[in-house]
Amino acid sequence: MKTTIKREDILGPLQHVIGAVERRQTLPILGNVLLKSTGGDITLTATDLEIEMVAGINAKGSDDFQTTIPARKLLDICKALPESSEINFTVDDSRVSLTSACSRFTLASLPARDFPGLDEIAFLQSFSIPQNQLKSLFDKTSFAMAQQDVRYYLNGILMEISADKIKLVATDGHRLALSETAQETGVEEDKQIIIPRKAVLELSRLLESGDSRATCMLSQNHLRVERSSLVFTTKLIDGKFPDYQRVIPVDGNKVMEVSRETLKQSMSRIAILSNEKYRGIRLTLSSGNLSIQANNPDQEEAEEELQVDYNESEMEIGFNVTYLIDVLNVLNSKKVQVKLKDSNSSAIISDSEDDSSLYIVMPMRL
Repeated sequence: MKTTIKREDILGPLQHVIGAVERRQTLPILGNVLLKSTGGDITLTATDLEIEMVAGINAKGSDDFQTTIPARKLLDICKALPESSEINFTVDDSRVSLTSACSRFTLASLPARDFPGLDEIAFLQSFSIPQNQLKSLFDKTSFAMAQQDVRYYLNGILMEISADKIKLVATDGHRLALSETAQETGVEEDKQIIIPRKAVLELSRLLESGDSRATCMLSQNHLRVERSSLVFTTKLIDGKFPDYQRVIPVDGNKVMEVSRETLKQSMSRIAILSNEKYRGIRLTLSSGNLSIQANNPDQEEAEEELQVDYNESEMEIGFNVTYLIDVLNVLNSKKVQVKLKDSNSSAIISDSEDDSSLYIVMPMRL
């Protein structure tokens, strides 16, 4: 079997699906991509048994065929070939030959019949959403996901879908990120799903910044997102997400407003001398003033003072500075609002003019 594909036509789809290919896997075939031509349409498929990505290639195959090719080697070859070149694929039983101008490569293949696929999925609900909205939700919350926590349900993001709203929540037990958007979904009853960490990061990478729509399809155990010529499917985490509403403080009566960029730059400077392990800083609030302090076991100290909008009683509180900077990085407002109760209660950080996203950060003892 032979077919010819332009370099640019295969490079983009290959870069899309490569995220599903694990560098270290127990099954050798999971290091390959499935190249398949059916009825003249050519697709690339990659999977790690938890997520699956299928990308269409803008080319027409002459015959029906399927083979698997080492994914990263194929990607490296396509990147290295000259722009606008054409690649001729010749598929034999256990080899795939690639020729382009004066270049020739022969790669080992594994049988396409052994390539694993996700089981047949019965989707129960679907809705569409502009890609930039969905991408924004992921970008505003994904940093707060846990990593390899024994509470496996925290290693992902909670998606709440109602008839007119989509809400994403992530927490690692020390901080919480929440973002929502108004969106007609047509679902008849509210639904909660937990999307795994790897799937969240891949979706955030794959979704485009424009307002073209993506279709989201839900089954009992899977989420599928389709956009243009790309189909992304992931298994969901089977578990119960914590009742996040219980950890959102409702009685924070001390409110501070400050320039987001000014606060971020100050904290970045102060963080240089914070304890490398615990990353603690002390905030001291008084009328119109915020003092930020840090020290470390080497007896080094840093202090900076800012003018802020604050008219409540004086208080001190400690935080992990990394958690605060992470929040300031995802907010894009000119000013941020910080609501506090006392030195032992969590802070609520939000855009001072937009309450669609909010962030909870627990204090730390210094």
